[in-house]
Amino acid sequence: MEMVKKQAHWFLRLAIAAVFLFHGLTKFPTISIFASMMKLPWLIALAVPVCETMGSVLILIGGCVNDRGWTTRVGSLLIIPVMAAAIYMIHWGQWSFLPSSSHPMGGIEFQTVLLAVLFYLLIKGKDA
Repeated sequence: MEMVKKQAHWFLRLAIAAVFLFHGLTKFPTISIFASMMKLPWLIALAVPVCETMGSVLILIGGCVNDRGWTTRVGSLLIIPVMAAAIYMIHWGQWSFLPSSSHPMGGIEFQTVLLAVLFYLLIKGKDA
């Protein structure tokens, strides 16, 4: 059981990386549409998938390297502002993750869990 405890951090790392790698990589080919939809300058819109993708990769690498948790922390720090902005700009005002007429992209329920896991990884680093 001790071996399982030592490797349990991979459940969080893999879940976060899967979500943000998918969202980051799928934004690159349609970055102009994303920028227009979010009413963001193109360069700022480009920073979103860069942070999501690089943050995910760093969180995964952070589980393998012995750097006192800094790789994991930097990866989390790249994604946290993106997630906070998504909650504020798109999902705020509705709790349920289900889409509604007022929130076609759903509420903040799922995004809040993602943000909590990112803060956990930020605080714990390699020891997550």
